[in-house]
Amino acid sequence: MKIEPSAAFHLLHATPQAVLATHSTPMPGYPYATPIPLVVDEAHCPLLLVSALAEHTRNLLADGRASLAVSENCNANIQEAARLTLVGDFTPFSAPAETIARYCRYLPAAEQYLQLDFMFFRMHVERARYIAGMGRMGWLGINDWAAAKRLTATEEADLLAEAEKHSAPGIRLLGIDAYGIDYLAGERRSRWLAEAPMSAEQLASALPAIIKTLA
Repeated sequence: MKIEPSAAFHLLHATPQAVLATHSTPMPGYPYATPIPLVVDEAHCPLLLVSALAEHTRNLLADGRASLAVSENCNANIQEAARLTLVGDFTPFSAPAETIARYCRYLPAAEQYLQLDFMFFRMHVERARYIAGMGRMGWLGINDWAAAKRLTATEEADLLAEAEKHSAPGIRLLGIDAYGIDYLAGERRSRWLAEAPMSAEQLASALPAIIKTLA
């Protein structure tokens, strides 16, 4: 079936953790899966901040090909939940200040790791399998990521600064992208979904009204 890329992007942005499967170095041919915290950049690509001592880090440095799986929260039958499996390549990179700031907004505890042997990786998605529920599924490809609407890091920073002028009690914005806004309402993480991808200009105009709806 035809899958709307926006559905996959929403799930990816909204999910605070994932399962990462790498190629095992000590046991060649076997996958090594581990739960990890997840933050997505402004181009809808997963970011990792991992220790050089971690097993999955050593695996990725030897072979960057990996898979990442996320699912929506589900207290009953997982087969009725939305799920997304990404297949692609992880590469280490030197994160600019904007990327570090975005990562730490989602995971404030990560600031302490920046002083240790932790390094950033970014996933370049080749294919993605999205399952919306029983019998509703399809593939997305690298072209869907290339064609995705996106904000620059500077545009996001400007929007967050503008949002501060309209901040509501108990609401803290984590990140803004072309498809939605991630935020904390108290201790509860939520996502505002745009009806259609929005440009930075459209988001700037709509921000005061959007913030009023966040709860």
